[in-house]
Amino acid sequence: MTRPLTFALLGHPVSHSLSPAMFGAAFEAAGLPHRYERVDVPTPRDFDDALARVRTGDLEGVNVTLPHKRLALERADLAAPSAAGTGAANVLAHAEGARLVAHNTDVEALRGRLPSAIRTGLVLGAGGAALAAIRALALRGAQHIVVTSRSFEHDVRERFDGSPLASAGADLLPWLSALDALAPELDVVVQATSAGVGSHNPQTEAFLDRIPWEKLPATAFAIDLVYGRVPTPFVARAQSRGLRAEDGVAMLVAQAEASFELWLGRASPPGAMRRAVDLARG
Repeated sequence: MTRPLTFALLGHPVSHSLSPAMFGAAFEAAGLPHRYERVDVPTPRDFDDALARVRTGDLEGVNVTLPHKRLALERADLAAPSAAGTGAANVLAHAEGARLVAHNTDVEALRGRLPSAIRTGLVLGAGGAALAAIRALALRGAQHIVVTSRSFEHDVRERFDGSPLASAGADLLPWLSALDALAPELDVVVQATSAGVGSHNPQTEAFLDRIPWEKLPATAFAIDLVYGRVPTPFVARAQSRGLRAEDGVAMLVAQAEASFELWLGRASPPGAMRRAVDLARG
């Protein structure tokens, strides 16, 4: 008989996450007695407390979401190339003994959602999701990558200068600076901030107002790494301008399926996670 294992999502906030529904459906479809829980970890100290549960075996493995993806890589004992080459991790798994190995399944999950031909891509944000977006764009062959963040000098310069992604040749801009001139050249816009997590708010709307939507090419593709039960504010705004746009659900499912395989050494039952997400979203 298979021993029941517990997996978890670590981050803040996590109450909105569909990960328990996804993994629960996959475990059931695979005939496994495992469970998946959310663990809210607002601070690095909270994250470390939760990580202790992984090292003792109370948790078999974890996914990591904002704001701790870079911290997850720092705390791991080993780093797979996917995480080491990105500078962030969204999966921690057991290696031999009590050692933990960091992986990044976000990169390939996002890469699979991007257009095949990209000249110029814009990444909004500077956290772990943004790092994955830069690497995904680079692997997709983007010739020009531009990154901007609300706290530019502290976040972008500090996080990218000398990072594993420095070779991607991304241009770093102050928050939304010079986008009017850049907008007509953009093939892809990746929304990798926390804007849109939860309900609409004035700060999110003000952020969206700063994006020169009317100057983006009609062929531009907009993707929000955030997701919800309804279109995110970013996706809704892009679609209102006639652009192709999607939220982070397809990427969410792809990275979760990859996590399942890393932890259990077998593929997730095809379609189980996506059906669970669609059911949960109504």
